[in-house]
Amino acid sequence: MSTRAQRRLAKKQATKYPARLTRVPLDRWPDSPSSASRINVWLSRHYLVQGFAEMGDIVRLTVCSTTPSADSWADGLTWDELMEIKRQCGYGHRAAVEIYPDDSNIVNVANMRHLWVLPEAPAYMWRKA
Repeated sequence: MSTRAQRRLAKKQATKYPARLTRVPLDRWPDSPSSASRINVWLSRHYLVQGFAEMGDIVRLTVCSTTPSADSWADGLTWDELMEIKRQCGYGHRAAVEIYPDDSNIVNVANMRHLWVLPEAPAYMWRKA
């Protein structure tokens, strides 16, 4: 978990980025245990998004706000914000899902959202008539 000072610094640094998501150069990617499968990092004034290669042609987008809250990062991303984030990362043409696991598999370590971008739209997806 990051400290309040680290969150304030991250927010200050994020203000240097444009309003739209911008790719972060590889040498500036954050360290993480799952960095081996990371394929992209984007940053804007408002969001940090990391893309991870998952099985098949699935990409997991991990999204968090760059706005600090009392002990973590601001929460409450809307559906419209997540759709726009998916578009800005280059996946507007693909369907994505968000998973709500069973109680025994909940992992909740930070205010972040995960979108799994699928290679094909699932059969159960609503479509325009």
